[in-house]
Amino acid sequence: FSSSLLHTLGCAVKYSGYLEHWDEPFCTNCHSKSPGLMKLGKDITLGGLEIGLLTMKKGEVARFVFTPDYAYGKQGCPPLIPPNATVMFEVEVLDFLDSEESDAFFELTAEQQDTFPLQKVLKVAATEREFGNYLYRKRHFEGAKDRYKRAFSILGRSPSSEAEQCQIDASKLLVLLNLSLTYLKLERPAQALVYGEKALKIDQRNAKALFRCGQACLCMTEYEKARDFLVRAQHIQPFNHDINNELKKLA
Repeated sequence: FSSSLLHTLGCAVKYSGYLEHWDEPFCTNCHSKSPGLMKLGKDITLGGLEIGLLTMKKGEVARFVFTPDYAYGKQGCPPLIPPNATVMFEVEVLDFLDSEESDAFFELTAEQQDTFPLQKVLKVAATEREFGNYLYRKRHFEGAKDRYKRAFSILGRSPSSEAEQCQIDASKLLVLLNLSLTYLKLERPAQALVYGEKALKIDQRNAKALFRCGQACLCMTEYEKARDFLVRAQHIQPFNHDINNELKKLA
């Protein structure tokens, strides 16, 4: 596997490394509730572990035994790893994201990006949004916001047909809703409102966008505007528990 390929693969893994005849691991991250996303070849550099992880799928658990050539070599890694040590790793893949196409796209100039087929641009935007979603789930809201913004930045191209406009709008809408929610988590309601209203320009009856705008206005103590957004959301989804609770809070 080329080093460039390895650096584009991000994975969240739980792992424990053991020496032969040892009951306790010499390294582990199993005590962490939510291991962060690590790049193969950058954060994970043990040769055998890189190769092993590339054979695995999300949710898979595996046990690998690495000879010294695939582990710490003739020198070992004093003081923990002796020379010529065979090691065993227990690994669970929690998540796996491939950013090869996305990373390559963002290295191009704006003129080069404009020549890419729309389907590839939409795929890159979706990859960035997936990374943002991963970071959001881990409560890394600042990082999530940056990924969503990267996705949104490439969705401004002019469509060549109505069908293309619909595809671009659908992709934009998902990113804008995510940005609005993330800014609420960052306690920046004015920005949450901006992105919520951008979403409403695409779909004025989108209940999530109306709800986010209502939440943002409530945070800014703009109660009349909050009520307007929330009532409109309730008309579209009258039995939505979150919308009704927010209206109770407003009352």
